Amino acid sequence: MAKYYQGRFKPKNPKKYMGDPTNIIYRSGWEFKLMRYLDVHPDVIEWGSEELIVPYRSPIDGRMHRYFPDFLVKQINRDKRKETVLIEVKPKAQTVPPDISKKNTSTGKLSRRYINEVKTWGINQAKWQAAEDFCKDRGWKFQIMHEGHLGVK
Repeated sequence: MAKYYQGRFKPKNPKKYMGDPTNIIYRSGWEFKLMRYLDVHPDVIEWGSEELIVPYRSPIDGRMHRYFPDFLVKQINRDKRKETVLIEVKPKAQTVPPDISKKNTSTGKLSRRYINEVKTWGINQAKWQAAEDFCKDRGWKFQIMHEGHLGVK
């Protein structure tokens, strides 16, 4: 997994940023790398980080919550058409269901780690389905990116 760090991003092209360009926060090295790319890529018209709220129902407590996807990007796609993409950046390990073979401890009980992974997976699935529906209603795309997409090991 990438080294965890956070900070403020200072764009070279502040006019491309949808929100306050003096208050762009990254929460991982992967987000930072994507911000640098979005800021300078000529096909990116406009972008924002955690500037949009998608409501979702948590499978854990059954209540409505607010999901802030990592990025909203307006860009020119490969077909030279404008498109809007909502992007979530996650470690690859969190983009697949938990490994059921690792669910038990040596005593045969469910491990806390496995229980937490199942909860995280359930919440992420609910968020991502809400984001898919949100994007479909608007003619946008939803994409989950991990270290493999970002060229990071």
